[in-house]
Amino acid sequence: MPTIIPDYVYSLFAALIVGVIVVSCCSVATNAIRVDADKQQLRNVAEYVATQSLMLLSHGDAGTQNVTQYLDVPSQVGHQRFWIRITNDTSTAWVESGFGAEVLSSQIKVEVPANVAASGSFVSGSGRALLQCSFESGVASLTLTQE
Repeated sequence: MPTIIPDYVYSLFAALIVGVIVVSCCSVATNAIRVDADKQQLRNVAEYVATQSLMLLSHGDAGTQNVTQYLDVPSQVGHQRFWIRITNDTSTAWVESGFGAEVLSSQIKVEVPANVAASGSFVSGSGRALLQCSFESGVASLTLTQE
């Protein structure tokens, strides 16, 4: 009879260890899925801003009018604040985005297939995003600000 009790305790301890390992693996897998979903949602926001930029460029005629639009972006992505920046170099313009309350290095970059001057940034949780398109001397300019 005394040998049955230690065997029972060892079996219970082994089952407890296996249970902890299974729960830990499920937690790690769930967290990885959540991170991937957050990155995809952030990419969707950046693509939305790039698409709206092209729409504003197509609505404005060179030299005739300026167009302004409020963007419908969420206040958070996966319970995290994020930022969006629109910028350009000599050949192309793009939208960058990342997590955090400060504009740092980008995690996601989406190109805007148009030759425009682009500038400005938006940090979530501090107002609404405003995208402005203006034309000066035949050059289109996009500006991203917050209200």
